[in-house]
Amino acid sequence: MENWDVIIIGAGSAGLSAGIYTVRSGLKTLILDEKLPGGTISDAPIVVNYPGFVEISGGELAEKMTNHARKLGVIIHELEPVTEMVLIGEKKIVTTSRSTYEAKAVIISTGSHYKEVNVKGEKEFRGKGVSYCGVCDGPFFKGKKVLVIGGGNSACITTLYLSGIASQVIVTHRRKSFRAEESLVNDISSKNNVNILWNTEIQEIKGEKQVKAVTLIDNTTGTTSELAVDAVFVQVGEAPNSQIPKVSGVETDEHGYIRIDALQKTNLDGVYAAGDVTNHPVKQVGTAAGQGITAALEAYNYIKRPYYRK
Repeated sequence: MENWDVIIIGAGSAGLSAGIYTVRSGLKTLILDEKLPGGTISDAPIVVNYPGFVEISGGELAEKMTNHARKLGVIIHELEPVTEMVLIGEKKIVTTSRSTYEAKAVIISTGSHYKEVNVKGEKEFRGKGVSYCGVCDGPFFKGKKVLVIGGGNSACITTLYLSGIASQVIVTHRRKSFRAEESLVNDISSKNNVNILWNTEIQEIKGEKQVKAVTLIDNTTGTTSELAVDAVFVQVGEAPNSQIPKVSGVETDEHGYIRIDALQKTNLDGVYAAGDVTNHPVKQVGTAAGQGITAALEAYNYIKRPYYRK
């Protein structure tokens, strides 16, 4: 069994930031991720609110963070999902699809996954016109008519990105105004090929081998209509990846987010959490990085300064 000072689960903004600080503190650090490093920020077509970068693609920012961590000596095992954890006690045991590891402290930064709208046809046409990532799948629909569902920052950013690819972008939002940042809303308003359907929800996604149309309902009148589209981009938020930590004894709130204190501590000694998997109210790449740093420094105190906890 390999022994580490710190095992970080998740190689997104929080996990990579934590790794940079644990290694700089002299802790032998392993990061495990079921996917490739970078986390959900990799899917963002553009990031305009991360300090130091006026404008950068999410993929490039994720790559810079990953390279930074590796250059400092962080070991990253990608495509290695965690299957089980034993977190109670001084020795933390983490089992993956490949091996079993032991650590003195664990930082959980597993992030979140895209929410579904749970309508008929959504699962059937996933990968066949239904997408949750504009930058991943948008280029397949160049010159086509596409639909975006949602009203937050992610929906607006995806709409802006798709407006430069698709011939027409229809946005459906169940309310009468966006909850996104004002600057994003203003940018969308300036696009001639973007149309917004307020107070509108999707009822069904239709097609044969690919998406061909959607059925919509107007919340104010109750009337339904059918709209021909070539793709549906679902952008209605995210849900935390906290199932395995919860089974392992980590406390979560009613929505599944891991409960933390101001120092990223969970209810278990030597176990910390950072980023979108936590109940921190702000879900941004900047706050995720900050939480990762705090978790790393607290893990250092836990391991190297036991008197600090007393």
